[in-house]
Amino acid sequence: MEELLIKNMVCPRCIMAVENLLFEKDIPFQRVALGKAILSQELGPNSVAELEDGLLRMGFELLQDKDVKKIEKIKTSLRALFQEEEIPAGFNISDYIKSKIHEDYSKLSHLFSSMEGITIERFFIALKIDKVKEWLFYEEMNLTEISYRLDYSSVQHLSSQFKKTTGMTPSAYKKMIKSSPGGWK
Repeated sequence: MEELLIKNMVCPRCIMAVENLLFEKDIPFQRVALGKAILSQELGPNSVAELEDGLLRMGFELLQDKDVKKIEKIKTSLRALFQEEEIPAGFNISDYIKSKIHEDYSKLSHLFSSMEGITIERFFIALKIDKVKEWLFYEEMNLTEISYRLDYSSVQHLSSQFKKTTGMTPSAYKKMIKSSPGGWK
């Protein structure tokens, strides 16, 4: 059994694309999830090179450096949290990362910052704001529901963080996408 970490897998369609590639290359696997594929057996160097080439053509990247793998595990763990559609009340990012990676959070945080140029917390906020944009675009819920779902202390906190990150308020963002070509009718 071999676990491969794959960069840029961010959605269920990515999982299907990697599964299809594994079928196409006749590589037996147990399962594919966000950011990883668990193979039934170890691959030889030629098979790894073929798989890596196929992944690159689809916009993915096979990760092999230990530090890069750790960073990608952090990102994938946080992205997976947003597949749940709700951040648990009282969510603590350091406890969550420690439970997923099983290493000292301060070391992981330092590694992440040095390699990515932003903190884990800033990355997490960017993911939250992307989710807010998605829900606003599709009019799935109002700001009160969004702030609750993403564990903001208040609508004001969400609005403040949204403006700090995007340069506009959530209502200005809604107006912009409504009036843009291809926006809401």
